[in-house]
Amino acid sequence: MENSNASFQTRELRSAALPSPSTKTYSTEVAAKRIGVSFRTLNRWLAQGKIRPSQGIPFSDGRKLWRWSDADLAKGRKIKATLKPGRRARKK
Repeated sequence: MENSNASFQTRELRSAALPSPSTKTYSTEVAAKRIGVSFRTLNRWLAQGKIRPSQGIPFSDGRKLWRWSDADLAKGRKIKATLKPGRRARKK
């Protein structure tokens, strides 16, 4: 009985974190394509704190499912516009 209660609480938390059906959100992979960068670049920006999507759905194992809104994509395009294209020189 204990396990079913924990399962119910997990479903309850996930449903509370989900966006409303009228709000269009995108996965990180789709968001990267719409911004015009690679999936890896967008994840790097997340790790560096350059960008943070408005929705993050936490999982019990510590991971997060990021959901990107159109406003988040606009922020990503602004970040991309400020960066110079090409590889960076390595620090010695």
